[in-house]
Amino acid sequence: MSNAIFSLPEAHSEVIRSYAPGSQERALLKAELERQYHQEIEIPLIIGGQEVRTGRVQKAVCPHDHRHVLATFHEAGEAEVRLAIQAALAAKKDWEATPWEDRAAIFHKMASLISTKYRYILNAATMLNQSKSAYQAEIDSSCETADFFRFNAKFMEDIYHHQPVSDPHVWNRVHYRALEGFVFAVTPFNFTAIGANLATAPAIMGNTVVWKPASTSILSNHYLMQLFKEAGLPDGVINFVPGPGPLIGKLALEHPDFAGLHFTGSTGVFNSMWKTIAANLENYKSYPRIVGETGGKDYIFMHASGDGEETAAAIVRAGFEYQGQKCSACSRVYIPASRWVELKDRILGMLATVKMGDVRDFRNFFNAVIDEKAFDSTMRYIELAKNAKDAEIIAGGKGDKSKGYFIEPTVILTTNPKFVTMEEEIFAPVVTIYVYEDAQLDETLQVLDETSPYALTGAIFARDRYVINQLTRTLANTAGNFYINDKCTGAVVGHQPFGGSRASGTNDKAGSLLNLIRWTSPRTIKESFTPPRDIKFPFLEAE
Repeated sequence: MSNAIFSLPEAHSEVIRSYAPGSQERALLKAELERQYHQEIEIPLIIGGQEVRTGRVQKAVCPHDHRHVLATFHEAGEAEVRLAIQAALAAKKDWEATPWEDRAAIFHKMASLISTKYRYILNAATMLNQSKSAYQAEIDSSCETADFFRFNAKFMEDIYHHQPVSDPHVWNRVHYRALEGFVFAVTPFNFTAIGANLATAPAIMGNTVVWKPASTSILSNHYLMQLFKEAGLPDGVINFVPGPGPLIGKLALEHPDFAGLHFTGSTGVFNSMWKTIAANLENYKSYPRIVGETGGKDYIFMHASGDGEETAAAIVRAGFEYQGQKCSACSRVYIPASRWVELKDRILGMLATVKMGDVRDFRNFFNAVIDEKAFDSTMRYIELAKNAKDAEIIAGGKGDKSKGYFIEPTVILTTNPKFVTMEEEIFAPVVTIYVYEDAQLDETLQVLDETSPYALTGAIFARDRYVINQLTRTLANTAGNFYINDKCTGAVVGHQPFGGSRASGTNDKAGSLLNLIRWTSPRTIKESFTPPRDIKFPFLEAE
């Protein structure tokens, strides 16, 4: 123990590399892509720091080349889930007692390893197994992941620095304990960084974790576990248990030592888990913390005063980067009639330049959706639009899953602001546009507010400052992350804390101390230097 009060290095955002032709990073990434593409590895469970092989195996493939196997991974059964919970509970005492600066040092080491040794490993794995372009993998698996580690360490320091007022003869302080039990982290396929953050944010605050990763992002998540170990994270702090969600979730949520859920995924699954937790309240030692980010039906709204070029670029980028498989991806658009012809030409012109294909060809802006289930579901929506009287497809609309799960960037134009693709989350490269009459601004804003149960991200484009203020006020509850003259994707850790409300989640803002504070159980300590010695009070004296 050191007799010093430490200060961490200032958190900073990882610099995004361009991967331009002729650059060193491009050559290094391409080499790592070829290395990973031409090997098939075995991925075990990691429980208490030990590799566990169950013999129940699945294949990890490239969504853009789904016959190509990247890895065979083992799935947890009931025995392994129980073992993982035991390992998390066994590791908790020592980890919670570890000085905060030692925990912070581990996380800074993780970020530094990403900046150096693991950058191309994580990027290549994310590209191949999750079908992301080089740029999308860079901003996710390298930059955002490193940012989470650095900024969360600083947020932890900020939280611990927050202390109550003391009197001359009393010392008041707050001890930010870890939760009593284990945290269950359930993570999605679409962002490697989300997997990293959901597992590690509770851990940096002294909790131990059972991590159920998405099977469709298993390769990058496997390398994250290697990264954690190399950075010095003790065994058992994070336990890696891929496998069937219903089985793992049931065992975790029914356990009396379950202390918290850190979740990103569908609203339906989150609602089901919340109900399970509610039904088990009497079995728990304490009320569990429930933190979740779920669905979205994210929008771009253009006012007649908005910039056409900026709006069109925002629609194409927010709607179709990573095939629309971002929680924040734009899927519904409102354009004033006076600007529609211009916007249509700009959008279609940009889409005409988009190339689609294998992630190893860096000329491809656009790649495959994650799996056959996503492909089939999306094509059903597209067919519905093709056969509807109040909608038409003005771009894309075709899909082919013979080699990879490829769906063209698809734009639907509807005359019905409550057409099904304006209301329901599709999580795919489908954007629906509704053209409103300029004089119907207020009515259209009300329709936007009422159309979707979600409230994750939204963007407005306008030059008129009075209009910007009006839209910002009117749409206050429609998005947890709101953008003015910018696309509705791309939140940066420490800059735009991320999360939505309504059916989009608990809005606990990943990328800020608001999230980390949820993984603590504060204990107030009062130490009195001059405690009372009798029970006499002045008011008791006689007149």
